[in-house]
Amino acid sequence: MSGKLAYIGDAARSYGDASWVLTERNTLASQGFELVDLPLSTTPADQAASILDSVDAVYAAGGETFDLLNVLRTTGTFDLLKSKVEAGLTYIGTSAGSVIASPNIEYISPMDNPGIAPDLHDYTGFGFVDISVVPHASGTIPSYPVTTIAEIVAKYGETHPLQLLRDGQALIVEDGRITLV
Repeated sequence: MSGKLAYIGDAARSYGDASWVLTERNTLASQGFELVDLPLSTTPADQAASILDSVDAVYAAGGETFDLLNVLRTTGTFDLLKSKVEAGLTYIGTSAGSVIASPNIEYISPMDNPGIAPDLHDYTGFGFVDISVVPHASGTIPSYPVTTIAEIVAKYGETHPLQLLRDGQALIVEDGRITLV
C-alpha cells in the first residue's frame, strides 16, 4: 500500500517531541506514504472531512487512548471518521489508534490514563472490530510492563474479548475476517 495517508497524531500530544513519534512518521514516509497531517484538535470538522476525502487511508497513531477519544468526541470528528471508514476508507491504527477501533476503550485504563481526559465519560470506541486490542502485550516497553498487561487480562479478560498484540504484530481486517500477522 502507498499513497496519501491522513496522519492523526493527537494521541501523542502529551508526549511532545518524543523520538518514537518522529521514528514512526519517518518509517511511514520511507514506505512510500505521503503524509497529510490531520491534527483533529485544531482542524475544523469541515476541513477534516475534506482531508479525509482526499486521502487513500487514515493512520491513527499511538499515545494516550483517552486523550485521542476525547479529541474525537469534543471536535465532532468521531462520527465523521467512523462514517468515512465504514464507507470504505482504509483505517490503520497503532497502539491508541488500534484501541479506539474496539467497541469500548475502558479496558485499557491500566495502560493509559483516563485522567488525561477528565470530561470524557463515554468510552465507546469505533467498533470497527468486535475485539478489544491490547497493544504492547509482550511487556518489553518500560511504561507497559508485563504486570500491566496481566492486570488488563485479570480485570477485563472475562468481560472483553481481548486480543493481545506484541510489538511488530498487526491485525488485518477485510470483509469481517480478522487475520493476525
